[in-house]
Amino acid sequence: MSEKKEKTKEPKKKKQRSLQGRVFRISLFGVLALGIVSLLIGLGIYAVVLADQYITKAFNLSRMTAVAIEDVIDVEKLADSFSSTYLGLSEEERKDPNSEAYLDHFKKFTENEDYQRLIDILREYRDMNDVSDLYLVKQISDTNAEIYIADPDENPETACRPGFWEGIAPDKIDKYLNWNGEGKLYGFWYVPGNGWLCSSGVPFRNAKGEVICYIMADINLRDLVAGMRNFVIWYFVALVLIMTIYILVLMRIMKKKVVSPINLVANAAKKYANDKLAGEETEEHFTNLGIDSGDEIERLADTMADMEKDLGNYVENLMKVTKEKERIGAELSVATDIQAGMLPQKFPPFPDREEFDLFASMTPAKEVGGDFYDFFFIDEDHLALVMADVSGKGVPAALFMVIAKTLIKDQALMGELSPAKILNKTNELLCESNPQRLFVTVWLAILNVKTGEGISANAGHEHPALRRAGGNYELQVYRHSPAVAALSQIKYREHDFQLNPGDSLFVYTDGVAEATDAHNELYGTDRMIEALNADPAAAPEEVLTAVKKSVDQFVGDAPQFDDLTMLCLYFKGEGGVKASD
Repeated sequence: MSEKKEKTKEPKKKKQRSLQGRVFRISLFGVLALGIVSLLIGLGIYAVVLADQYITKAFNLSRMTAVAIEDVIDVEKLADSFSSTYLGLSEEERKDPNSEAYLDHFKKFTENEDYQRLIDILREYRDMNDVSDLYLVKQISDTNAEIYIADPDENPETACRPGFWEGIAPDKIDKYLNWNGEGKLYGFWYVPGNGWLCSSGVPFRNAKGEVICYIMADINLRDLVAGMRNFVIWYFVALVLIMTIYILVLMRIMKKKVVSPINLVANAAKKYANDKLAGEETEEHFTNLGIDSGDEIERLADTMADMEKDLGNYVENLMKVTKEKERIGAELSVATDIQAGMLPQKFPPFPDREEFDLFASMTPAKEVGGDFYDFFFIDEDHLALVMADVSGKGVPAALFMVIAKTLIKDQALMGELSPAKILNKTNELLCESNPQRLFVTVWLAILNVKTGEGISANAGHEHPALRRAGGNYELQVYRHSPAVAALSQIKYREHDFQLNPGDSLFVYTDGVAEATDAHNELYGTDRMIEALNADPAAAPEEVLTAVKKSVDQFVGDAPQFDDLTMLCLYFKGEGGVKASD
């Protein structure tokens, strides 16, 4: 199968926008929104005021015309005559006011002298006051209808003949029939082909105070609509003009007071960064910008000037610290090499000796560590084995390690074959001068490589693991003595052991058993024994490699907190025995 190569997508470069443009858009939207809100409020006020004027005009006209009619016409008699004529019509005849039967029925009523005088008065007042219509109507609640009595309209297509009726809502009928004379009777209606109308009127009452009919005046609202349209047009013209002037002035002020000072700070920052990248020593970039706005921008420039000074001091100090750290690092590197050189590094260490195979390793947690191992011949037959761990980490532990290692080896090379006596003398010498109160755990053994007889002393150190020929590794648990340099005048106890051909001995520091993973779980001796017994007959170097690999897999990405030191000896005995035996 062919592998598809994934194309690395470069991050999309963010489009840069100017602050001035952003302020322009925000201001434009703000002014536009405010203008629209103001328009709606103004338009509403305009409509309410003008509508009230129309209502008042229609109402006053109706009232004035009613007074003129009552002076010359008996309105109650006329209304009663109309009612009797209308009620004499059949339902079929009422449906068509233009039919001959309808016209014949109302002929006598319309030819009445009072009716003609009423029409003349309505027409005269209508024309004098420039209204759409002025007419007399009657409400009949049983039919939910508004019945026309007289309409002076000369246009036969739009005039409402006597008896013509329009259906109206019951609440409107109740409103007219129950009007108590307070306020004004009015309403707004939309008439197809004629537009919106404002109607207002007053009732005629009989001697009992009962409403007998109404005189109504209609005013077409086309002037109101046209006025509102003109209002909107001129308002928008004024708004655009004001917005243009406002935006131009605002942009000029923004450029002078905000954008230009910010650009000065931004350019100074860019120049500062470029100069630093180029390694140039330049003058101060933010001190002499000349920003005197007295606001946040001036404080920003002042802050940047202070930051530049502080950053310059910081960089200077950082360079000093870096140089010092580099010097210390170089010295630690040398110390690491020195410490590594103090530990036996050549394997096999004694190629001419066939009695045993030996391998050891140390992985420090820092540049230098406090763990150490050692092995050396005291005489022709006796091999000293040392595994030790100084308390603490770093340089102090490394210095103490050097002293302890030297003292132990010096005491042993003087011909002393007792591990306890070697540690007794070493403890006495270390306790004489130990201001940091450091101590060292030590496992020290002296092995007769010909007979396999051994003596060990354990000063607070980890239990060794022993494997018998053909078997598995097991921990050798016995009582420890206190650590060296922990207490003065201590007498260390010894432990005899016997190695037979084919046996293996594994010693280590607590950095193995106490290795910790990311969940703070310890590696432990159980896992160590399991790693040793994965291939118990392996050669010493392979044993150490297997244990180190097991520890690394357990720890994972967690940091190493302690030195990791191990030593393994495979005993062959005099004449040598193969590792597979």
